[in-house]
Amino acid sequence: MNTAAAIPAAASRSFKDVWLISAGHGLTHWYTATFYLLLPLIGKELGLSYTEIGFIMSVQHLAGAISNLPGGMLVDMVGRKGHLMAASLFWVGFPYALMSLTHNFWLLLLCVTLVGIGNNLWHPAAIPTLAHRYPERRGLVLSFHGMGGNLGEALAPFVVGALLAWFSWRAVVVINVVPGIVMAVLILVMLGAFTMARGKDDGAMNAGGEARGVKDYLHDFAGLLRNKALVLLSCSSAFRTMTQVGLLTFLPVYLAYELNYSPFVVGIYLTLLQVAGLVASPIGGHLSDKMGRKRVVISSMMLTGVMIVGMALAGKSAAFVLFIALVGFFLYAMRPVLQAWAVESTPKKLAGTGVGLQFGIQAIGASIAPAIFGMIADASDIYTAFYFIAGTIIFANLLVFFMPNGAAAQAKPAAA
Repeated sequence: MNTAAAIPAAASRSFKDVWLISAGHGLTHWYTATFYLLLPLIGKELGLSYTEIGFIMSVQHLAGAISNLPGGMLVDMVGRKGHLMAASLFWVGFPYALMSLTHNFWLLLLCVTLVGIGNNLWHPAAIPTLAHRYPERRGLVLSFHGMGGNLGEALAPFVVGALLAWFSWRAVVVINVVPGIVMAVLILVMLGAFTMARGKDDGAMNAGGEARGVKDYLHDFAGLLRNKALVLLSCSSAFRTMTQVGLLTFLPVYLAYELNYSPFVVGIYLTLLQVAGLVASPIGGHLSDKMGRKRVVISSMMLTGVMIVGMALAGKSAAFVLFIALVGFFLYAMRPVLQAWAVESTPKKLAGTGVGLQFGIQAIGASIAPAIFGMIADASDIYTAFYFIAGTIIFANLLVFFMPNGAAAQAKPAAA
């Protein structure tokens, strides 16, 4: 009876962890969404071209690509997941505050490089922790984590857009440090309390519950690089992320430069995109648990490409708003599904590294997309560049066709 009573209690505690970690994830995306909204203002003040604006985001994501894999290794070898998540929140927020002191392009690049490193420490610690506590509901639980990101990206443009009516962008980035510091403290305190309640210190363990040394880790790492399913998923995620980052970087620029919308109105459009993603994330995660990952990913990617083309064709018409919502819905519906699929394709003892590898490869894609988009927009026009990012999601879909229809594809839990 004691054992039976302990099971629901443990589930209750772990679900508190879900909400806490998801809220922290929301803050990491809050900062990213803030910068997307501020970028047109910064670009005008510094006199930046489309190519230079794209290069800024490329540098940020390239820094993330370089830091993701070492971050995953760190999680698997030394653990301390709560500390890493708290450090990530602080590391993301503080460089944005430093931007208030920048008056040239190169110092701005330094700040976004620091942001890219900090932001990508989060996922290798958070995603395996959640996925392995709910092996039968990975898609749904990771959709809650994804919803946290969508909520942060939905609220930030609205709140920051309103703040810009009273403050300069330099004042806003300083004010914006406060929520990250508060959440970092909450994660340190509350995750520590949960660990004490469980009666053990699992901070030095990986997602599989094992304490592992460097020698054991290096022995298994080479095999992870030969994992065909994980590499294919990571490459598909990279092209999907090219679509997302290209859209998030230049949609606000398009609205501000081409349509002459105010920062507040631009913020409303970005909020609409993220609210649609917020609704889609649990739907996609739940359907993938029931129907299989592959079916949900393929249909979502196909419809995303169609909606981006529709958005570009709609131009200044009222249909443009509808297409933005539909793009957000289908683009974000597949995100937790790809993450759950990757975790299922990775051994538990290398879960953090598997997530780091997936996010590292997709960050390479994210670093390429804004620069190419900017060059296409400067050489031709911004509408042609939107067709380019529609093509990236179509190519991502082609890679999914090569995925095996094994256990992971059918949404079954991976073996320990």
